[in-house]
Amino acid sequence: MSSSERVPAACPATEARYREALEQYAATDRSIRAICTQCGISYAGFRNYLYKYRRDLLLSRHGVAASSEADAAHTRLRGRRGQTAAARAKYGEAIAACGDAKYFEYNVSQIAQLFGLNPTGLSNQLRAHCPGLLERRERERRRLGLADNQQRGVRPWCRDQYAAAVEMLRTTELTLPEVAEKCGVSFTGLRQHVCFYHKDLQQTRSELREQAKTQKRKGHVTGSGRRHEPTPRSRERYREAVRLYRDTAMTIKEIALRLGLNPIAFTSYLQTWHREDVFARRGAEYREGASLSQTKQYKKPTAAKYAPAIERLRAENRPTSEIAAEFGLHPEVFRQYLKEHEPELYARQGMMRASNGRTVSRRSMERYAEAIRLYETTGEELKPIASRLGLNYYSLSGFVRRNFPELIRNHRQCTVPCDAEETE
Repeated sequence: MSSSERVPAACPATEARYREALEQYAATDRSIRAICTQCGISYAGFRNYLYKYRRDLLLSRHGVAASSEADAAHTRLRGRRGQTAAARAKYGEAIAACGDAKYFEYNVSQIAQLFGLNPTGLSNQLRAHCPGLLERRERERRRLGLADNQQRGVRPWCRDQYAAAVEMLRTTELTLPEVAEKCGVSFTGLRQHVCFYHKDLQQTRSELREQAKTQKRKGHVTGSGRRHEPTPRSRERYREAVRLYRDTAMTIKEIALRLGLNPIAFTSYLQTWHREDVFARRGAEYREGASLSQTKQYKKPTAAKYAPAIERLRAENRPTSEIAAEFGLHPEVFRQYLKEHEPELYARQGMMRASNGRTVSRRSMERYAEAIRLYETTGEELKPIASRLGLNYYSLSGFVRRNFPELIRNHRQCTVPCDAEETE
């Protein structure tokens, strides 16, 4: 047997704790709960110990054969549906007798008493696992004149009582407890009614659960038969936190600190049950199966951080760096945010290509466009042009010197010959 197939061993302390209970479980027929009560140990702990480390004893108790430890580790006590091995061993002879012609003169209750069984238990086993046998048996008894005129099968009043619940189970994905509560009927009674008299519905819902094992969709049934949705307790616990996350710019850590929640647990809850809100915070549109890693990194708190600066930038024709400094922002980070989230504003504040091919500030170019035109088409110097247009001479001079040096050269070439002619 390979190491991957070897049954795991419990630690010595665990084995010592359960040694007395294990001896009683192997040597007697007492129930696990009774053994745990006598030994003063946890029922759930000892039961888990048996399932994980001593499956050989567990399977032997239920009459299931396993040839090796590896087989025991992978052998189930029962299938997903059908009789357990213990029930098959207990009721097997009585069920066989119900189909034997020698016992047709007895009803099911009498056969149960002949084999020392509970009549209701035997009847339930027949209805759940051998409904065809019951029908054949009743037909033969009527043919032989042994019918006792007793009502068999579903009672009319019972059919009417559960009719609405059965219809709801056929047309919705609601669970049995939810349907029982909505229709005001007993959950155990409805479950037994469906098990005994609506096996097609039971099979349909079983196939639906089987299909749901490969995909979980919020609000729909899962492989366990429950719907994929948060528990009422979790929904109530995070109700206010979700509202703050949706309606405010508070971060997850701030919300968790304010409400006394675990930030990691709250993050997991949001990403599992409120993905549309998580996507909305990140400025993305939610769609089924979308990945958060493909959304923008800027979040709602970031948008709130830059909102006042963006409003000021829209209202005032000032450089981006000045606005960033006023609000304590990093200029380049602020420009990058504008580029991704405010492209029109970024284009207004951003760079442009001038007529000479150089990249210049759009805002500066718009401010100095008239001065440059005058400087290029007339012989006037920059200083009087700046004074007449209300511009700062040094700023205008620096802009022209950095971005339009050819204008300065041309202007000088035009000015020098004119001065020479006047001198002559």
